Amino acid sequence: MNILLVDDHPMTVQGYENALMKDGLQKDHLNFIKAYSCEEAYRAIMNAGSASPSYYDLAIIDRGLPRYEEQSLLSGSDLALFVRKVMPDCKIIIITAHTEIIVIYEISKKIRPEGLIIKNDITPHNIAEIVIDVLRGNKYHSPLMRNCIQDIWKKEIMIEDHNRQILMYLSKGFKIKDLEQIINISASAIQKRIIKMKNVFEVTDDSNLVKEAIKQGFI
Repeated sequence: MNILLVDDHPMTVQGYENALMKDGLQKDHLNFIKAYSCEEAYRAIMNAGSASPSYYDLAIIDRGLPRYEEQSLLSGSDLALFVRKVMPDCKIIIITAHTEIIVIYEISKKIRPEGLIIKNDITPHNIAEIVIDVLRGNKYHSPLMRNCIQDIWKKEIMIEDHNRQILMYLSKGFKIKDLEQIINISASAIQKRIIKMKNVFEVTDDSNLVKEAIKQGFI
């Protein structure tokens, strides 16, 4: 298993390697390739890609990396997008010290990494658990990231006029069959929108969906 570790602090990179070697992954014959900038990572990716486009199984990338302007890699986010392009089967974990909503939005929307972690949330033990989880095909977002992403999804889904109209009419007691005529969308399409909104608001029925939307100021 080939893992690319990219961070501009050598001690951090070594810490990741030590944790992964010690905690649950030692039987997988790990091969670590380490880089400390976008340029070094780019060269490591290109060298590996000449051997196989699926060379790397996992890339752990810090967002705040020194730039490589020659290839327009201005951050770890750009590097992750490059990995997505040239090695689409490689799983990506992005680590960031930034918690601004615009940064989280950029990462989650554009890159859709398998793992997204606040740097301060990492411990030698949980980095191994996270990697194991991601390699098994699961997604991992640290708690603060989960909250930010959930807020982003809610705002995105509620930007659509039809969704707000559906919730407004449901709050006034209208039934789905009534809405089909009022907002000119089929009942099945309305039902799909309602299911999507329930998932985003983490509720199971229409009444609680309406209550949450009102509570959070969307209608």
